[in-house]
Amino acid sequence: MRIALAGAGAFGEKHLDGLKRIDGVEITSIISRTADQAAAVAEKYGAKHHSTELADALARDDVDAVILCTPTQMHAEQAIACMNAGKHVQVEIPLADSWADSQAVLAKQQETGLVCMVGHTRRFNPSHQWVHNRITAGELAVQQMDVQTYFFRRKNINAKGQPRSWTDHLLWHHAAHTVDLFAYQAGKIVQAHAVQGPIHPELGIAMDMSIQLKSESGAICTLSLSFNNDGPLGTFFRYICDNGTYIARYDDLVDGKEAPIDVSKVDVSMNGIELQDREFVSAIREGRDPNSSVAKVFDCYRVLGELEAQLAG
Repeated sequence: MRIALAGAGAFGEKHLDGLKRIDGVEITSIISRTADQAAAVAEKYGAKHHSTELADALARDDVDAVILCTPTQMHAEQAIACMNAGKHVQVEIPLADSWADSQAVLAKQQETGLVCMVGHTRRFNPSHQWVHNRITAGELAVQQMDVQTYFFRRKNINAKGQPRSWTDHLLWHHAAHTVDLFAYQAGKIVQAHAVQGPIHPELGIAMDMSIQLKSESGAICTLSLSFNNDGPLGTFFRYICDNGTYIARYDDLVDGKEAPIDVSKVDVSMNGIELQDREFVSAIREGRDPNSSVAKVFDCYRVLGELEAQLAG
């Protein structure tokens, strides 16, 4: 499996580290915003080609699939370009930053039949997999999810503290993780409401947001998001179930009394990004629809579009 990666920033390198641990995968091309970064990352990961233009990778015969870790605003257009070039594609979350663009990507996937997967990592974290396996086994049901997504990001910087060329977004990026996960664990979302705080004068985005969701099962979700939180950073999920309470912090899981739960045997790795990439590669090899395919996460973007319309009104 010969893979090109576009967007060799902080998150792109997490994918490259994961791909190195998958048998039979070769990283053949690195695409980045600057030639120096593309060259440096290509050398580090042994890629034979590097460029600043995605089209250069798409034209290559030694590229079977592409992973897009580029700015959100480019995701839909680039995913469609990959499929037009006959390449399978995994696009990092979010699929798009509008409902219309999300629909366009799904239409292209259906037209081409290629694998198009979206980076909804929470479906792959061992912590959330453990909960999902118990739900599907009928051992528990979600009554409520309480989720906090907190960062301290008052300047336009990435996870490494470096300046970003684009602006992140609480709704279309960070809320997408929870909206999809809630539906994955509790059923289709039938009610959704959102409020947001003041718009940042320079970044042009809301720095604080609150979202409420209800699924067809009757379960509810409360999601708080902030770029103003100067404290523990990241996303923390509390599952309040009919048979126990569980708190997921990325790949780790504890019960409601903070007793650790061993999730090391849930999958072949404890790294959610690696597991996500393994699913992408396996789906291509097996000719099947992957978990977190564009079709399977599509309804998340319907909900995000509805919430955006509420906030605009």
